[in-house]
Amino acid sequence: MKHSRYSEDAKPVDRNAGVIADALSDALTDTYRLVLKTHACHWNVAGSMFYPLHQMTEAHYTDMFAAADVLAERIKALGKRASVKPVRMIDGLDTDADLTVHEMIRGLLADHEALSQRFYALVEAAEISGDPVTADLATERAAFHDKAAWMLRATAA
Repeated sequence: MKHSRYSEDAKPVDRNAGVIADALSDALTDTYRLVLKTHACHWNVAGSMFYPLHQMTEAHYTDMFAAADVLAERIKALGKRASVKPVRMIDGLDTDADLTVHEMIRGLLADHEALSQRFYALVEAAEISGDPVTADLATERAAFHDKAAWMLRATAA
């Protein structure tokens, strides 16, 4: 069934696709970095906070791993190659560090807050570029990271 408002040869509007795709790639890299860090905390948490933090980190890395695929697919929809920057993904990431529970929480909290800010900036850039799909995706991801940060702050209190 044809819809009259769409033409057969319609092409996506160039919405600064390269700039937006680059910003999405940076967010994808940071998302994978946080998946790795969260997984390491999940495996290594110990003590009285074990069970709640073990459960929370599992929920977080599961969500972020799924989100990485959505981010990559959006990059592809913008006509660019989906990729991560491996060097930046592991820069400063020490999954062998023997951290206390509170150090783990502080580290995860800082990363969720930073990633949330990255997504807020992406919302603004996407809106300026006339790309509501990416803006919605970035809004959803910012909301996830805001909630994760809130949960970690409440856990540390």
